[in-house]
Amino acid sequence: MIDLDYLVIGHITCDMVQGGFAIGGTASFAARTARAMGRRTGIITSVSPDLDLGQVLDDVLISRHSAATTTTFQNINTPGGRRQVLYEAADRLVPAMIPPEWRIDPVEGVVHLGPVAQECDVALLDGFDDVFIGLTPQGWMRCWDQDGYVSRCEWEGAEPLLSRAGAVVLSDEDLGGERDLAARYAAQTQLLVVTHGAAGCTVYTKGGSRDFPAPGVHEVDATGSGDIFATAYFVWLRHSADPWAAAQFANCVAAQSVRREGLSGAPTPDEVAHCKRMVTSSA
Repeated sequence: MIDLDYLVIGHITCDMVQGGFAIGGTASFAARTARAMGRRTGIITSVSPDLDLGQVLDDVLISRHSAATTTTFQNINTPGGRRQVLYEAADRLVPAMIPPEWRIDPVEGVVHLGPVAQECDVALLDGFDDVFIGLTPQGWMRCWDQDGYVSRCEWEGAEPLLSRAGAVVLSDEDLGGERDLAARYAAQTQLLVVTHGAAGCTVYTKGGSRDFPAPGVHEVDATGSGDIFATAYFVWLRHSADPWAAAQFANCVAAQSVRREGLSGAPTPDEVAHCKRMVTSSA
C-alpha cells in the first residue's frame, strides 16, 4: 500500500503564455502547495505522453493516463475582465483510474476534486468512503463554445457533490457575482468558502457567515491563487477542525502566491511556516 495525505484529481494543463507554454491546472497548484505543507501527495490526471512533469512535480506521485492531447488554455486579459479559451481537452477521469494500492489517511487526509474542464466523473466519490472530500468546482461551472471561448454555466449535478463534501471552495468569478447562489450552495453542504481575490474570503457554515480580509501585498500574478487557497484551507481544516483559523491561514498562503508568476507562486515551506505562526499567534 502507498499512504497519502493529499490526493488531487483533475487535469494538469498547458497554459499558453507569452513565449510558449506553462504547466498549470488545479492539480499542479494544489499538489505543489500540499507538498510545501509536508503532505504526502498524489495526483490522478490525464495528459499526453510527451508532457514532461519531472521538473515541476518531481516529488509528487502521479497516476497519469495517456490522452491524445493535454488540456490547453489561454487566458486573455480584457478591459471587461479575463477571457479564457480552451483549445484542447484530455480524457475524462473515472473511478477505474484510481490506483488500488493508494490509501488516503483517514484522520487528516484529503481527496480534492479539482476539475478545470468538466473532466471529473461524479462517480469518483464512490471510491473514497469515509474520506474527507474537498471540492473546487470551477471546472463544473465552465462551458465553452465551438471556438473554445469559455463562459460560466450552471453546475449540473451539484446536489450530491455538495452533500458529500467536507468543504467547498469557489470564487466570485465562479458565481458570476450571484451571492444568492452562494447561499443556496451553502445550505446544501457542510462548509462553503467564497474567495474574493485581494479582498479575502467569506466562510459559510450552518450558523451563518463570516468575512476574513486578506493581507495586503503587491500582486504580480493571481493565476492559481484560488487553488493554493483551497489546498491550504483543506489541509488546515483537517489539522485543526477550525474553519475560521483555516480561512486566516489560507488567506495568508494565497497572498504569498500572487507575488510570483505562474506555478512558481506555489508556497515555499518557509512561507507556510510564516502563515502557521501568524495563525497560532492570533489564536
